[in-house]
Amino acid sequence: MKIKTKLRLGFGFLFVVILFFGGISLYYMNEISKRSKVILKDNYETLNYTSEMRAILDGNGLPLPAKAMAAFDEQLALEGKNVTEAGEGKAVAALKSAYTLMVNPAVSLSEKQEALNKVRWQLKHIDDLNMNAIVRKNSAAQASIERAAMYVIFAASVCFLILFSFIVNFPGFVANPLREFADAIREISRKNYKQRLEFKGSDEFSELAASFNLMATELNKWESSNLAKIQSEKLRIETIIEQMQDAIIGLNEKQEVLFMNRVAAQLMNFEQQQVLGMDAMELRKKNDLLNRILQENGADKPMKIYADHKESYFQLERREIIVPNYDDNGDNAVLQTGKAAGQVYILKNITQFKELDEAKTNFIATVSHELKTPISSIKMSLKLMDDERVGAMNAEQKELVQHIREDCGRLLKITSELLDLAQVETGNLQLNFVKSDPRKIAIYAMDAVRFQAEQKSIELELVSKNNLPHVNVDIEKTAWVLVNFLSNALRYSPEKSKVIVQVIENAGAIEFSVRDFGKGIEEQYQKRLFDKYFQVPTDGNNKSGSGLGLAISKDFITAEEGNIWVESALGEGSKFCFSLPIAS
Repeated sequence: MKIKTKLRLGFGFLFVVILFFGGISLYYMNEISKRSKVILKDNYETLNYTSEMRAILDGNGLPLPAKAMAAFDEQLALEGKNVTEAGEGKAVAALKSAYTLMVNPAVSLSEKQEALNKVRWQLKHIDDLNMNAIVRKNSAAQASIERAAMYVIFAASVCFLILFSFIVNFPGFVANPLREFADAIREISRKNYKQRLEFKGSDEFSELAASFNLMATELNKWESSNLAKIQSEKLRIETIIEQMQDAIIGLNEKQEVLFMNRVAAQLMNFEQQQVLGMDAMELRKKNDLLNRILQENGADKPMKIYADHKESYFQLERREIIVPNYDDNGDNAVLQTGKAAGQVYILKNITQFKELDEAKTNFIATVSHELKTPISSIKMSLKLMDDERVGAMNAEQKELVQHIREDCGRLLKITSELLDLAQVETGNLQLNFVKSDPRKIAIYAMDAVRFQAEQKSIELELVSKNNLPHVNVDIEKTAWVLVNFLSNALRYSPEKSKVIVQVIENAGAIEFSVRDFGKGIEEQYQKRLFDKYFQVPTDGNNKSGSGLGLAISKDFITAEEGNIWVESALGEGSKFCFSLPIAS
């Protein structure tokens, strides 16, 4: 039997029970109504007629006037038509006989008086009959009401028991199978594909159970066919990770260790199998290296770790694990997005490259140092050649000497920059921190390039307040950065223009900036301006430098715990800025 049919039968049964109870109630209410009508109508009218006749007799003496006789005859006729009780008809006949005698003119007064007494007695007798009837009928009505109430209460009790049993048992007919379905689906969600449902009958639940069992069978087949493949792929990935020469650590979204290869375990003195599944946040408290790896800002500089019986360098890389996430977007198509499932940390061994870089740095420092002395000697010789006491030179010779002097100055500047770069890269940069007035640093730098500005008729303007907070910096290095900014601004500014140097207090720091009104720098080059050896392509009108000035400037400012950046747009000029913390 189908569920729809069962529900119809169940609700139809409830409807029949309600009709049955309503029918019984209506029947007995109708009976009570009928009996009440009998009591209130017939006997009450008889009592009313006798009362009217008695009032006529009391209000008139014998012989009765014609008007009183007519009223009495009317009431007597009405009473003759309303005989309802046993003996009431005989009493009415006796009343009529006595009344006829009483109104007969031929009868003596004494006989009329006797007839009047009979009339009064018959009226009282009729009243007694009706009053007794009222009492009797009232008792019968009360008994009927009590009997009806008993039948209604019995019917209500039976209906209540039936309905209560229906309410208790009928919902289970639908709820119990649904509960079994919910439990089975929960087991399927736990990958228990051997779960089955057994429903007897031919209703929709049985059909749904058959479909569910078929689905579970197919899922079990799919799980069995794919489990070996998944395990094989898992072992393959684990083998690849294990044999990689880089240290690799994987964490899931709960910050638990998913995997850790042999190299990573050796670096951190962990047992591979023991740490799998453990909370990385707890492990980092016991291991300094793991703590450094998990730090948010620990991926910029190479990490020095003792490995392979020597100090080695490792570069940390973080990769977020993204897995497919299929979202059903209502009526639209299913959208594939990605969601984070953890992170992978990779420690790449860059010791070999670091050693090559240090060798390169040492070579550059040595060559630069060795070149500095002969270049200085050449500059001294050129100065002597300009002395008239040594000998006079013609115009062509003086021009050649001037070119040689400029080239020597450029070589000397490059060697100085290379030496500064070597100091930074080898960690030998020496900073002499003192509290200084930032305005004085800016004035010192402007004085250093003032002659160069005058050569191109460029105005240098300082925008600054007098009482700025002091900064704790190396004055020489900070001024060097400003001089480098100013030299670049003068190089790329047109003649008779302006270069603005601004020193202001901003967000708890002192901000230095140098603004020129040249052609500006394209956005594609701005991100690489502070890289070593990078040079913005020029049109050939401006001589390019070594590509080290801005890189060294960044190293100097970073060493002083400051920030450095550039703001530029084509046709609007450039603004090079750096900020330094205010001295406490």
